[in-house]
Amino acid sequence: MYTVYGIKNCNTVKKALDYLNGHQVPYIFHDYKKAGVTKKILSNWASQIGWEPLINKKGTTWRALDDQTKESITNKSAAFDLAIAKTSVIKRPLIELDGKVIAIGFDEATYDAVDWQH
Repeated sequence: MYTVYGIKNCNTVKKALDYLNGHQVPYIFHDYKKAGVTKKILSNWASQIGWEPLINKKGTTWRALDDQTKESITNKSAAFDLAIAKTSVIKRPLIELDGKVIAIGFDEATYDAVDWQH
């Protein structure tokens, strides 16, 4: 079963969930705000796609950080510490299946290319 990681009130997450529901893709939802995220999970994702794509530098959480904090995010360890402390800075949604990253963010064309029948 797919796991969708995100935050319920995020518009991008809502678009992704609408897509999955509309295509009858079964998933469970992991809410960062309620359930958090661990270094183990972040490490697994980073080993597949790198740590940089996990940090949403376009979002309001990132923009609200002071410049010193932003400038300190230069490596995986610093990024993970920030992501655990401020889960809203993680790009979302992130969809995985059996520990494998399937998609990050929402792009309909990318989702259309996924074989969701696992």
